[in-house]
Amino acid sequence: MNARPRVAVVGAINVDLVVTLGRLPGAGETVTDGSFARHHGGKGGNQAVAAARALGDAGDVVMICSVGSDDLGSDALAALRDDDIAIERADLTSERPTGVALILVDGNGENLIGVAPGANDMLEPQTVHAALERSSATVVLASLEVPGASVAAAADWCQDHGVPFVLNPAPMDTGLVSGLADRIAYAIPNEHELAQLGDALHDGTVIETRGSSGALIHGPNERVPAPQVDAVDTTGAGDCFCGVFAAGIAEGRPVRVSVERAVTAAALSVLVAGAREGMPTRRELEERVSSRSTTEER
Repeated sequence: MNARPRVAVVGAINVDLVVTLGRLPGAGETVTDGSFARHHGGKGGNQAVAAARALGDAGDVVMICSVGSDDLGSDALAALRDDDIAIERADLTSERPTGVALILVDGNGENLIGVAPGANDMLEPQTVHAALERSSATVVLASLEVPGASVAAAADWCQDHGVPFVLNPAPMDTGLVSGLADRIAYAIPNEHELAQLGDALHDGTVIETRGSSGALIHGPNERVPAPQVDAVDTTGAGDCFCGVFAAGIAEGRPVRVSVERAVTAAALSVLVAGAREGMPTRRELEERVSSRSTTEER
């Protein structure tokens, strides 16, 4: 009997504090016509939500993360639990707050962003290893907004336990990724990240995301086009892709099928403003995949 699909996500939890303005301020200037919104973010949290919704009742997701003992951290974890995500949280004090991104956006979509990683920097390798030992993970997904040593600990655990390690190499750290190359089963860079990596990824499968164009599976050079949609907000689309792909691999789906589902989910996610708000449920994804297959067969 196959193990129940279970995706463990190692990554960052941030809270996005967004002020939308008519125009961005210059140095030393204050602009006062803004509107405020708060969103849950961080690549790890976004990817976990995407995986959880893609799996639905068919599998489980555990988030291995670090947040502060503050209200922002409590709210961030509550939001993950609302998507039935189990939490493996580092034991923290109030010395480091939950990670925050301060974002100014103008009417044309241009932005200024400042990030304070806070508690994300306190996720330690031993915490990751212990959490994975408890997780019964069938796939591990990581990104690089947390310490490199902790990502390496996840890769080592996967190698020791024969579990596929999926890496989204963002934000880019070429040296770290090169050092982990022999432990990466699937790497998911965008085209800019792939250019920075050169030939560093020589062992695993490389899946290059190309935004509205879809994705390219390197090696067989299989192109997977994205459905055409009228995008409202592309924030979090790449994270959606990664989470849904990992969910597909956890379920034992072929790489091509997992990429097709990930491309479709990412396209659906951009129809709604916010990083997570548009990420599809399993039912929504199945309906769109089925509809797309029927259309392509005609």
